[in-house]
Amino acid sequence: MIGPLLRLEPAEGADIRLPVASLTASSTLDFPGRRAAVIHLQGCPLQCGYCEVSEMASPRRGEPGEWEAMRAFLEARPDGLDAVVFSGGEPTLHADLPRALEQAREMGLAVGLHTAGPYPDRLAALLPRLDWVALDVKGRGRDFALEDLERLAMTLADCGVRLYAIQVARVERCRDPDYCLPVAGAPPREALEALVRRLRPHFERLELRH
Repeated sequence: MIGPLLRLEPAEGADIRLPVASLTASSTLDFPGRRAAVIHLQGCPLQCGYCEVSEMASPRRGEPGEWEAMRAFLEARPDGLDAVVFSGGEPTLHADLPRALEQAREMGLAVGLHTAGPYPDRLAALLPRLDWVALDVKGRGRDFALEDLERLAMTLADCGVRLYAIQVARVERCRDPDYCLPVAGAPPREALEALVRRLRPHFERLELRH
């Protein structure tokens, strides 16, 4: 389910307004080969029952000082940072995101994006400003078969995707309590591991995450 698009068109020359939910000051996991700060933006149009950060779902308009604080942090380059990742929530929800990406690039940082891709046109427009995109394709055992997952992976490999991760949902903090219940017919770990072995030759790196 996709909620309403947050239509907040920025005025020319206006302050950048991004609603910052949290900051991960340094990560070597969110941008392969880089030490990145991860800026989590508030608001997501999706209503996934298995979401483990549902407190970030409600959209709001950011205050000018929020991005300014992030920019000051990035300019200081603590801990040898060489990249920044914009995550969420869903970062492409926000109209001021392109301007923030440009400012980060002007600092000499590599720029990454974590997105579920709910707005393909917006994502396409952002690609020239990005060095790394993590596209989160969501699903659940009762909603798809392993054959579908394998077909998706091979399609991505044919498109040139080099890194692929299969993430088993963490059900301890689901938005919808029903998603915390065991799923009848969910593929066992052994089946997932066998799938990973079949797919691994097609990617530079493939991970199974629990």
